[in-house]
Amino acid sequence: MQFTEIESVCTYCGVGCDIVAHVKDNTIHKITADKDGVVSQGKLCIKGKYGYEFVTSRERIRKPRIARRFLQANPHIEKAISPSLNSLDDEWFTTDLPSAIKAASMKLKQTRQIYGDESFCAIGGARTSCESAYLFQKFTREAMGSPHVDNCARVCHSPSLKGMRATIGEGAATNPYNDIYESEFILVIGSNTTEAHPIVANRIIDAARMNDNVAVIDVREIKMMKYAKHRAVIPYEANLLVLNMMAHVILKEELFNKKFVQNRTSGFEDYRKKILEDPYADPDFFKNIAGYEHLATLIPTIAREYALKKSMIFWGLGVTEHIDGSYAVMAITHLALLTGNIGKTGAGLMPLRGQNNVQGACDMGCLPYYAPDYQEPEKIGSMTPQLIDAMIDGKIKALLNMGEDIAHIHPNQNKIEKALRQLDFIMVQELFMTEIAQRADIVIGVKSAYEKEGVYVNAMRRLHLSQPLVESDLPDDWEVLKMLENEMRGDYSYESSEDIWNEVREVAHQRFSGASYLRLKRHRKRGLQWPVYIEDTPVLHLLDFRTDDGLGRFVYRQWKLRGMVEELRSGGIEEGYYLTTGRTLPQYNNAAQTMQSEKLAKRYEEDILYASEEDEARLGGSEKVVLKSAYGNSAPLRLKFSEKIMPGTLFVTFHHAKSRINYLFGDESDELVLTAAFKSVKVDIQPV
Repeated sequence: MQFTEIESVCTYCGVGCDIVAHVKDNTIHKITADKDGVVSQGKLCIKGKYGYEFVTSRERIRKPRIARRFLQANPHIEKAISPSLNSLDDEWFTTDLPSAIKAASMKLKQTRQIYGDESFCAIGGARTSCESAYLFQKFTREAMGSPHVDNCARVCHSPSLKGMRATIGEGAATNPYNDIYESEFILVIGSNTTEAHPIVANRIIDAARMNDNVAVIDVREIKMMKYAKHRAVIPYEANLLVLNMMAHVILKEELFNKKFVQNRTSGFEDYRKKILEDPYADPDFFKNIAGYEHLATLIPTIAREYALKKSMIFWGLGVTEHIDGSYAVMAITHLALLTGNIGKTGAGLMPLRGQNNVQGACDMGCLPYYAPDYQEPEKIGSMTPQLIDAMIDGKIKALLNMGEDIAHIHPNQNKIEKALRQLDFIMVQELFMTEIAQRADIVIGVKSAYEKEGVYVNAMRRLHLSQPLVESDLPDDWEVLKMLENEMRGDYSYESSEDIWNEVREVAHQRFSGASYLRLKRHRKRGLQWPVYIEDTPVLHLLDFRTDDGLGRFVYRQWKLRGMVEELRSGGIEEGYYLTTGRTLPQYNNAAQTMQSEKLAKRYEEDILYASEEDEARLGGSEKVVLKSAYGNSAPLRLKFSEKIMPGTLFVTFHHAKSRINYLFGDESDELVLTAAFKSVKVDIQPV
């Protein structure tokens, strides 16, 4: 067969791989890596390679749906659009797009009139293009007059943004991926990189094989440790503890870069005094933590090598999804500031973003406390957990949800179910009938990333202009928002995604002014790393940090004794288990796309619970168990035992909604930005 080959960008994780689709008769027959791809390096993970069948799935939402219960509760809306309604099943009507938009407009106008502008909120934006994310926040703030807009960074890397901006003034990766080959030492902490960001992991493994220069810190033995020089399995909730210990060693042994600290930082003396006087920052603390005594010597070894070499640090949600996630990120940046491992090739900081455009959504202003370009908005809105509380309190009455399954991937699902029931109106823009879509009043099917043009920003700030692999008559997300705004006000005249992007270049000029579609098309393989003026910027902070005075800041936070460490220090874990969650390679987040791709779906059809082999006798040989926390229960889970898991701890993935994993988590969250503490919860195990 003769295929048309079309270049674009992968629609899954934040690595942002270059892909080539082999297309015939408007159907994708195969996806391969671009042989010359700067990001993919000619390789793809199995999601990028096989995860495209969702595009033609029979489960796609092809026509807008309106819930019967919504029309029964709003007879004036039913009357206005009744000629367009067609019965789908006992719960839904289908309709045409203009009628769905009209119904949504009527309800939103009514809600604002009765309850005010701030009764509306919008959540989503990281699973679509920058153009749609930009219009999403603009519609919320300007058309609806509400400051309440948020995206999925709330449950992943908001602490990275907060911690990095507090210390170096910018919340994004400092270097390109290929700097891995220029680095002399690499620290990976809280990132199961081979599963979650495999094409970045390939580079790290290459470096490890060539130079034996990788250290891995995690709460369990992960695959990356197979290639590591130093392997540190640490207790749950101990990231900040360990990172402060590394800094303590560097300061006590005077391994810090005195010239860099003097010329490019502020607050050092106060920071040094506090950390050297902190009993929790001394690595000898681990000598009294049963099962982890070896860390008292291993942590100083890692710290010394990091300090004395040109080094990079990579981290993921294993760092950010804790009550002290933001402070742990600050501790990571402190290490870079102490040693001068920032602002040069081969040395820097890399938060591994999870979604394909979560960096872009934040850049576009899909956050309650940042407008586009991280400017201060006219009014600061509420973060998602606060919005959930406001729904329960009756202050939020309407929700616009774009590509984020808050009824699956967010914590405390019992509470979220209660909150969603309190709403008068939910509108969802989606590909499939996800958990939140099933609870919606109006659902509008939209184009996937493989069916539209738009800019995506990956984890290393790289802008990639995607192009459609196949044609679709579904609307893009921004087109739905344009229609909705025009039905309500009539101010949006955008004719293409490029029209919106040109506005982005003006509004967010500090990062995107020079990134025209023309240049992005010309540099489709390489991409451009923001900020883009005349040229782009592969490495940040070469001369100054992006703070008011150009100096990096030390902001010390002492670790708080709690949880697993406190129990171990007091004699051991007497009852219950510490559970953490994570991803597996074949599935992606809520599995909406991957479960529609047969080659991926059959590889991991259920979430599996892993426990330590040492706990096998204690657990009584049950094949399936239910997890129970203070907040809720999981569904029955298949139990497997592994030597990679520490005694008293558990690991489970969260991809399948039927597993009810996120019913186990409560409101415990990062102290500064409310990112859920998904990486540690105490549970009991009940045999099925």
